[in-house]
Amino acid sequence: MLIGACLVAFTYQLLLGRQLESFLLANAFVPARFFHPAAFGSGLVFGLWTIVLSMFLHGGWLHLGGNMWFLWVFGDNVEDVLGHVPYLLFYLACGVVASLGQAAVSPLSRVPLIGASGAIAGVLGAYLVWFPWSRVKSLIFLGIFFTMAELPAPVFLVLWFVVQFFSGTLSLASTGAAQGGVAWFAHVGGFVAGAALALILRRAGRVRPPRYPYTLNE
Repeated sequence: MLIGACLVAFTYQLLLGRQLESFLLANAFVPARFFHPAAFGSGLVFGLWTIVLSMFLHGGWLHLGGNMWFLWVFGDNVEDVLGHVPYLLFYLACGVVASLGQAAVSPLSRVPLIGASGAIAGVLGAYLVWFPWSRVKSLIFLGIFFTMAELPAPVFLVLWFVVQFFSGTLSLASTGAAQGGVAWFAHVGGFVAGAALALILRRAGRVRPPRYPYTLNE
C-alpha cells in the first residue's frame, strides 16, 4: 500500500512537468515555514499536512527506487508484527519525527524536505529491535569486484545508522544544514523513533515479534 502510494505520487510529479518546482515550494515541508508560520501566512495544520505529503514525494528515479527497495525488503516483516492500520500509523509517526528532526538542525531552511527516507528509517529501527537474529543477503563491494554475503541484520542496520549519523555531522561542519542534499538527520531521527516505539510496544505487550530468524535478500 505504501509503495503504491509513493508510486502514484511520483507519477503525479512527472505529470506536473515544469510546474513541479512551484508545487513543491507551495506544498512540501519547508522547515522555515513550519517554525515561522506567520511569516508565510500558514498554520500548524498546514505544516503537519506538508510533512505527511512530503513522505510520498521524491526527487527522482534513484531516490524513489532506493527508498522503495528498503521499504519492500524490511517493511513487510514489520507490518506482519503490527497489522496493516497500526503499521501505517507507525510509519507516519516515524516520518513526522524524522522531518522535525531534520528541521530542528535547519529551522531557517527554505529548501523543501521530501522523501520517504525518514519514515523508512523508522521501519529499519523497528526491524532491528524485533528481528535481531535475522540475516540479510547483501552486495559487498571489494574495489572493482563485488560478491553476495549474508550479514546479521543488526550489523547491517547499525552500520547504516552510523553512516547516517556521521554523514549528517560532517554535512553540518562542511556546508551547513540549510543547504539542499541528503536529509541525514531525518534518517537518524526516524531510526531512533522507530526503535524507541518498537521497544515501547514490545515491553507493553502490544506486539509479539517472532523469535525465529529471518533471511532477507538485499
